[in-house]
Amino acid sequence: MEAKDKHFKRYTITSALPYANGPIHIGHLAGVYVPADIYARYLRMKGEDVLFIGGSDEHGVPITIKARKEGVSPQEIVDRYHEIIRDSFERFGISFDVYSRTSAPIHHETAADFFTKLYKKGVFVEKRNQQYFDAEAGQFLADRYITGTCPHCSYEKAYGDQCESCGTSLSPLDLINPHSTLSGNKPVLKETKHWYLPLDKAENWLREWILEGHKDDWKVNVYGQVKSWIDQGLQPRAVTRDLDWGVQVPLAEAEGKVLYVWFDAPIGYISAAREWAAETGKDWEPYWKADDSKLVHFIGKDNIVFHCIIFPFMLQQEGSFILPDNVPANEFLNLENDKISTSRNWAVWLHEYLDELPGKEDVLRYVLTANAPETKDNDFTWKDFQARNNNELLAIFGNFVNRTLVLTHKYFDSNIPALENLSEADEHILALMQAFPAKIGHSIELYRFREALSELMNLARLGNRYLTENEPWKIFKTDPERVRTVLAVSLEITARLAVLSEPFLPFTSAKLRKMMQINAFSWDQAGNKQLLSAGHQLGETALLFEKVEDSMIEQQVQKLLDTRKANEAQEEKPVKPQKEAVQFDDFAKMDMRVGTILEAEVVPKTKKLLKLLIDTGIDKRTVVSGIAEYYQPENIIGQQVVMLVNLEPRKIRGIESQGMIMMAENADGKLCFVAPSEAFMNGAEVK
Repeated sequence: MEAKDKHFKRYTITSALPYANGPIHIGHLAGVYVPADIYARYLRMKGEDVLFIGGSDEHGVPITIKARKEGVSPQEIVDRYHEIIRDSFERFGISFDVYSRTSAPIHHETAADFFTKLYKKGVFVEKRNQQYFDAEAGQFLADRYITGTCPHCSYEKAYGDQCESCGTSLSPLDLINPHSTLSGNKPVLKETKHWYLPLDKAENWLREWILEGHKDDWKVNVYGQVKSWIDQGLQPRAVTRDLDWGVQVPLAEAEGKVLYVWFDAPIGYISAAREWAAETGKDWEPYWKADDSKLVHFIGKDNIVFHCIIFPFMLQQEGSFILPDNVPANEFLNLENDKISTSRNWAVWLHEYLDELPGKEDVLRYVLTANAPETKDNDFTWKDFQARNNNELLAIFGNFVNRTLVLTHKYFDSNIPALENLSEADEHILALMQAFPAKIGHSIELYRFREALSELMNLARLGNRYLTENEPWKIFKTDPERVRTVLAVSLEITARLAVLSEPFLPFTSAKLRKMMQINAFSWDQAGNKQLLSAGHQLGETALLFEKVEDSMIEQQVQKLLDTRKANEAQEEKPVKPQKEAVQFDDFAKMDMRVGTILEAEVVPKTKKLLKLLIDTGIDKRTVVSGIAEYYQPENIIGQQVVMLVNLEPRKIRGIESQGMIMMAENADGKLCFVAPSEAFMNGAEVK
């Protein structure tokens, strides 16, 4: 794979829009966001005009399913996770120029306009077909709203789009004994009309554009997957579906239909650019429409078909947009030899990492880059995290920088010595040092970020070796002039590390520049022989990296083991079957109200019981509850609860308990409050 010679005037960099039904985990970071950020930061340091786009993907069936389970609106779900995701990216140093969202009005407008233009050009094919419909719920069923028996492995809880047991892609009509997840009823087939993108008509164009035009410059894993899709024969793909959450199809005859999320999500890159333009006063169109602009999509391998086949065909049919120059998709990252899974909570969540390991943003960036799944799936382990921090960042990079700065403070009162009296060996070292910007940059431009990071560490190794061979601490008394030269050379290497580490380790780069009291240099300036001026005063020295202790790793591993234990308990303990049916009149006798805990204390000589004083809106009453193993008394003062207020009072440990608070119990026995999702008045009835 060779870099193209064409010079581009501007760069449009997109990163896959994370789905706003959960937080960001390390798999997302390794696959998409860290490499995209390295690339964007590098180009900016080269003086290039860069628009780096991110945003939340907020439409689709998983959002509506999660909202239904929690009893809230889809908008509440996406608002919650959009904020968590955006904040996590910002704290982690992902340098988006804009971070947008697909629920924004500007996106709905952009996506609807895009659909309308293709519709007016006659691109779409209209089809009527039979789809499953839930008569009781009164709606068509999207694939995730249908479950049944997999025809391949007989798994009884397969979804209408995929069997999570054997991994086979399915359609709802493939399922044996299908039923609706909304009502539990068997769905019926009902005719509906949808609009399709005729991908079958794109095969010849795609063969020419990708299989011939990008054979030598796209990554082997990307090219191979695209070729496989095309060789199997492409089929028309629906761009609309029957849902009430998403971008409404802008046709009078399409009431109750929205754009399929795979169609509207990539248009989110364009709407984000429009949002950025509105905020900055700049023109977004050259970044998407000028021939001298380069479009690069950073994605995971599960999105290759959308970004290499479907979205390019959409852009080509629209007619005014440039096509992606490259789509450097990564493979998947596993965790401790197990597939990362949101549903099983088997992940290292970014927001939790940032809270639990503050100041170690660059350590995670380093580990994920050094172990990036660029051509095959890789595995993240906490032991490897510890080893790379202690044996590489600390022992190589940090050790060289610390020795150089400490010796300069000690021998020359923090003043940078003149770069003079150079030996032939010194000149050789400086020549090697000057070559690193080009080597690292070349690897970045080929999307070989692991290789680029390795070269950065080789620069630190060069500095360590140079210091060790010259031993300035041994010869200062006998040859201080030689020590001046050795430290001047070492400081030049240190300055290069401060510059060249910025795309990979931005927090470390900023910290090192502050310690050296130097401004940010451009990437190309790092190729000069001399960056520093004699006599320049260094700032205060501090350690760049700290040792990761065994206790820290053990804590993180134990957290995962606890997760695995909870998952196994969930699998071993089936959900209890429904209890015997009751008459509505019996249920109506139960008086459940919202209340607020005013006081809480442990019942003496017990481990499980708490004595609570609850404001029920009717009165203030005492309740004894067996939740002390899960909640500290001081932490639940002010907690709203749902309470059965007309339960016959009874004495527990000599205390009269005047009701019962409602709790949910997990498979592992863990309890959680049943409570309103927002503040409610005390005494509100639960019906």
